[in-house]
Formats: sequence, structure tokens, C-alpha cells
Amino acid sequence: MMNSNEKDMQDLSREWMHKSIEDRYSYNFSWMGRPIIQYPQDMLAMQEIIWSVKPDLIIETGIAHGGSLIYYASLCELVGHGEVLGIDIDIRPHNRVEIENHSMFKRIRMIEGSSIDQHIVDQVRELAKDKRVIVVLDSNHTHAHVLAELRAYALLVSVGGYCVVFDTVVEDLQPGSFPDRPWDVGDNPKTAVQEFLKENDNFEIDRDIESKIRITVAPDGYLRRTK
Repeated sequence: MMNSNEKDMQDLSREWMHKSIEDRYSYNFSWMGRPIIQYPQDMLAMQEIIWSVKPDLIIETGIAHGGSLIYYASLCELVGHGEVLGIDIDIRPHNRVEIENHSMFKRIRMIEGSSIDQHIVDQVRELAKDKRVIVVLDSNHTHAHVLAELRAYALLVSVGGYCVVFDTVVEDLQPGSFPDRPWDVGDNPKTAVQEFLKENDNFEIDRDIESKIRITVAPDGYLRRTK
């Protein structure tokens, strides 16, 4: 049971999180020269996961400027093992050039196309065959898209590994917080996670991560494969 101090911390963290999203806080940071568009707390959590799992392959949907691809690749470089596969429906030419010219590109592959297109899914499954895998979902944040990604990729994750679903926080924000986007309260990554877990008992939410980092865009989104 949560004590009063923990409850205060949780409430303050949630309030700060909501204000920081309005302030576009995640846009303040870069990694090795590329905009990462992530919260530092989540990236530290990912570092702990990568060090613990030591994956052969990290699959990330959603590339944007490539900062998180570079980040995960640099962690693989430090570990001395692993590569990163990024998938995006539209890899902008200037971003592709910057990623391909980066020193960490030696550990990166990219595929352009929809992450839920069966042809793309088949390519990814072939690349992931017989490998220790972590999956990171951070592309289109609608319920239908994320659920399709979960069904396509989550079972590639090795037992003890993670499927991390970013931006589940959308469900906890005020309705209409993203007026120029198709996702909202009731239609977002968290609702997709909830449906996926009802149909799949191979994963559980690792709440220890969220309770430790406090500030996260992925509440209920750190899914650990248990069997």
C-alpha cells in the first residue's frame, strides 16, 4: 500500500509531467548531436534494460530525427554487442543523411514503410529470427496502430526482455491535448496495451520501473515478457 509520501510524489510527478508536455519538454534534448525527443528518465530506464538484457537486436518503430536510434546504438557500442533496426513510414532525406553519416550508424539498419504493413513485418521477423530482442513502439499513437504493432512484434521479444510502448501517457492527459493528431483519450497506446494484455498473458507491466523513475511518457508501457 502506498504511503502518504509516495502518494505525494506520484501526484507531483503526474502534475509536473502534464505541465512539461504542454511546454514541449522532450524537445530540449539531443544525443550525440541528434534530437532525441524523449524524457531523460525514460532514456535512463532504457539504458538499464539494455544493460540487463544485452539484446542482439533492438527494434524501434518511429525514427523522426534518429536521436533514439543513435542512443540505443551507442549503448550497444558500449556493451560491445547488438544492433538497432529502425522502421518509419517516412524517413526524411535530411534525417537519413545525418543518421547514415553518424559514427553509430555501423550498428543501425533502417526500413522505410508502415510498421504494420505485412511485407515490412515479414522483413523484421526474418531479421529477428533466433535473436535476443527488445521492441520499442513509438510511431503512430492511435489505438488501432499500436495494437497492430503489438500483435506483429511483441512476441519477437525474448523471455526476460521488454516491449516498451511509449506515449501511453496520452490516456492520462486532458481530452483534446493533441488537436492536430488522430490520438486522444480513449484512443492511444495505453488503450492498445490494455487490450493486448487481455489477449496475451506472456507479458506483464513492470511497475517497478515507473515507480523508480517517476517521470515517464510510458506509464503502464514497460512490458516485460515473462513466458
